[in-house]
Amino acid sequence: MNFPSKLVESAVEEISKLPGIGKKTALRLALFLLKEDEQVTNKLSSALVKLRTEIKYCKQCFNISDEDTCSICSSPRRDNSLVCVVENSADLLAIENTSQFNGTYHVLGGVISPIDGIGPSELRLGELIDRCSSGEVKEIVLALSATMEADTTAFYITKKMKDTEVKISTIARGVPIGSEIEYTDEVTLGRSILKRIAYE
Repeated sequence: MNFPSKLVESAVEEISKLPGIGKKTALRLALFLLKEDEQVTNKLSSALVKLRTEIKYCKQCFNISDEDTCSICSSPRRDNSLVCVVENSADLLAIENTSQFNGTYHVLGGVISPIDGIGPSELRLGELIDRCSSGEVKEIVLALSATMEADTTAFYITKKMKDTEVKISTIARGVPIGSEIEYTDEVTLGRSILKRIAYE
């Protein structure tokens, strides 16, 4: 791709490093910012710098936050005895958007993946175990993806928690609403049959 300016080329190079953005989209965004008032670009760059320098992580659940304790953990309407374990903040937001969970969360910061060099010590598993041994937590819900790495992480958590009285559950996995059974993959369909529930 030929660029009319080294400055444009540099901007496109940096923007295209964002997930889901190729060179053409990056060029379109760079040209858009050039066309807008300088104030628009200044606000964007200021917001990004503030994001990197001022963001905090909740000292209890490790979710992204503006304060030392996030709004979920500090809410008196939340059930602190129920903790949903998620891989990252994006998963937490997805669950929050359902408005179906009234407990608190624990963000692991990833899953165990020996191939990628991520072991238990690279995650916030120790903090989860410490939190559960305090006596306040009665149940943890493992809301992890349906991958081999997530299953390994779930197994590790279950093994570490076996001597506690904390109940461990996992989110249901099965055929999505609105999908056709013939197009559902065999693993998901098989799990749906094995974990079937009573019809109400």
